[in-house]
Amino acid sequence: MNDEERRLANEAQLASPSYRKAALDSDFILGDSMRGVRFQMEYAKAEEMLRAWGVRSTIVVFGSARVAEDHPWYEGARAFGKLASQRGGAIRGVVGEPRDNVIATGGGPGIMEAANRGAHDAGAPSIGFNITLPFEDKPNPYSTPELTFQFHYFAMRKMHLAMRANALVVFPGGFGTLDELFEILTLRQTGKAPAIPIVLFDEAYWRSILNFDAMAEHGMIKASDLDMFAFANDAESVWSKLLENGLEPGEAIE
Repeated sequence: MNDEERRLANEAQLASPSYRKAALDSDFILGDSMRGVRFQMEYAKAEEMLRAWGVRSTIVVFGSARVAEDHPWYEGARAFGKLASQRGGAIRGVVGEPRDNVIATGGGPGIMEAANRGAHDAGAPSIGFNITLPFEDKPNPYSTPELTFQFHYFAMRKMHLAMRANALVVFPGGFGTLDELFEILTLRQTGKAPAIPIVLFDEAYWRSILNFDAMAEHGMIKASDLDMFAFANDAESVWSKLLENGLEPGEAIE
């Protein structure tokens, strides 16, 4: 093989997808065989950054992305985000110090924005676990930039929402909110997750769309399962219910 033939052969080798470094080959990383690796990457990236910020536990807030800023539910979520951040142990002087009960949301608009905004009002960090969706193209502007994540897999996003949760506060919402609510209720009912307090905001709304008592009457759940959650109608009541049902606030910094 002469020099020209060698050069041409090398060009073909260097241009071949097989010659790309695996970690830098997006076609390979995004292929079917690497789905498990992508799951691991989505877990590890968020885990590493949450640890760097000292996030030891969270209060997860769910609710509709469709609620406007002037709605009482939005104001309730904003007030709760501020109150919980001030009293729960999320505020620390130095990045990396242990933080408890940090507000965590799905990172989108509506109720999620309101809760992140309340934490922002308090000068506390908050988390946005965003998911790639066709109708939400960017995170709300109030989650802490270094704690704002983008997920592809709902399953991994749900895992991160659940794994540090000290409590769950669920504002009115639709299918997505119900999905997240029943995910946590099922984990609690089956003993796959700790018995964290769960509070549903606006009792009238929840009782109008879900007949929990009928589920117990028909034997689909135990009567005692109804004790897994409580109702509240304002931010102070939400906080009180969380404390009554076992939430342990971290040391608050005045």
